[in-house]
Amino acid sequence: MNTYIFMYLLEDDIDTIKKAIGSHIKYWRDRELDYYRGGPFADKSGGLIIFTSSSYETANNIIAKDPFLTEKVLKEYWLKEWIP
Repeated sequence: MNTYIFMYLLEDDIDTIKKAIGSHIKYWRDRELDYYRGGPFADKSGGLIIFTSSSYETANNIIAKDPFLTEKVLKEYWLKEWIP
Protein backbone atom coordinates (compact mmCIF):
# COMPACT_ATOMS: atom_id res chain seq x y z
CA MET A 1 0.00 0.00 0.00
CA ASN A 2 1.12 3.52 -0.77
CA THR A 3 0.29 6.61 1.28
CA TYR A 4 -1.29 9.68 -0.34
CA ILE A 5 -2.16 13.16 0.75
CA PHE A 6 -5.19 15.01 -0.54
CA MET A 7 -4.84 18.68 0.30
CA TYR A 8 -7.51 21.15 -0.69
CA LEU A 9 -8.57 24.78 -0.42
CA LEU A 10 -12.26 25.66 -0.24
CA GLU A 11 -14.17 28.20 -2.29
CA ASP A 12 -15.64 31.17 -0.42
CA ASP A 13 -19.27 29.98 -0.85
CA ILE A 14 -20.16 29.16 2.77
CA ASP A 15 -23.70 27.93 1.97
CA THR A 16 -22.50 25.35 -0.58
CA ILE A 17 -19.74 24.19 1.78
CA LYS A 18 -22.25 23.74 4.61
CA LYS A 19 -24.45 21.62 2.33
CA ALA A 20 -21.54 19.36 1.31
CA ILE A 21 -19.57 19.00 4.55
CA GLY A 22 -21.68 16.22 6.10
CA SER A 23 -21.51 14.14 2.93
CA HIS A 24 -17.77 14.79 2.65
CA ILE A 25 -17.13 13.53 6.20
CA LYS A 26 -19.38 10.49 5.74
CA TYR A 27 -17.79 9.68 2.38
CA TRP A 28 -14.31 9.40 3.90
CA ARG A 29 -15.45 7.50 7.00
CA ASP A 30 -17.34 4.98 4.84
CA ARG A 31 -14.34 4.17 2.61
CA GLU A 32 -12.97 1.56 5.04
CA LEU A 33 -9.41 2.39 4.01
CA ASP A 34 -6.47 0.63 5.69
CA TYR A 35 -5.35 4.04 6.92
CA TYR A 36 -7.20 7.33 6.94
CA ARG A 37 -6.60 10.52 8.86
CA GLY A 38 -7.87 13.97 8.01
CA GLY A 39 -9.46 17.20 9.01
CA PRO A 40 -9.78 20.92 8.38
CA PHE A 41 -7.11 23.57 8.71
CA ALA A 42 -7.47 25.76 11.82
CA ASP A 43 -8.44 28.76 9.67
CA LYS A 44 -11.15 26.70 7.87
CA SER A 45 -9.66 27.55 4.46
CA GLY A 46 -9.41 23.88 3.49
CA GLY A 47 -8.10 20.60 4.80
CA LEU A 48 -5.77 17.65 4.49
CA ILE A 49 -6.51 13.94 4.22
CA ILE A 50 -3.87 11.23 4.46
CA PHE A 51 -4.88 7.76 3.29
CA THR A 52 -3.53 4.55 1.82
CA SER A 53 -4.30 3.13 -1.59
CA SER A 54 -2.86 0.51 -3.90
CA SER A 55 -1.99 3.02 -6.64
CA TYR A 56 -2.14 6.66 -7.67
CA GLU A 57 -4.95 5.83 -10.10
CA THR A 58 -7.03 4.23 -7.35
CA ALA A 59 -6.32 7.15 -4.99
CA ASN A 60 -7.39 9.58 -7.72
CA ASN A 61 -10.60 7.61 -8.24
CA ILE A 62 -11.31 7.83 -4.51
CA ILE A 63 -10.94 11.61 -4.35
CA ALA A 64 -12.90 12.08 -7.60
CA LYS A 65 -16.04 10.89 -5.78
CA ASP A 66 -15.54 13.13 -2.74
CA PRO A 67 -18.64 15.36 -2.35
CA PHE A 68 -16.36 18.40 -2.03
CA LEU A 69 -15.26 17.72 -5.62
CA THR A 70 -18.62 16.65 -7.02
CA GLU A 71 -20.36 19.66 -5.44
CA LYS A 72 -17.60 21.96 -6.73
CA VAL A 73 -16.65 23.56 -3.42
CA LEU A 74 -12.89 23.28 -3.93
CA LYS A 75 -10.85 26.22 -5.14
CA GLU A 76 -7.74 24.06 -5.56
CA TYR A 77 -6.63 20.57 -4.61
CA TRP A 78 -3.61 18.33 -4.84
CA LEU A 79 -3.12 14.59 -4.67
CA LYS A 80 0.44 13.51 -3.92
CA GLU A 81 2.06 10.26 -2.96
CA TRP A 82 3.71 10.73 0.41
CA ILE A 83 6.66 8.81 1.82
CA PRO A 84 6.13 8.92 5.61
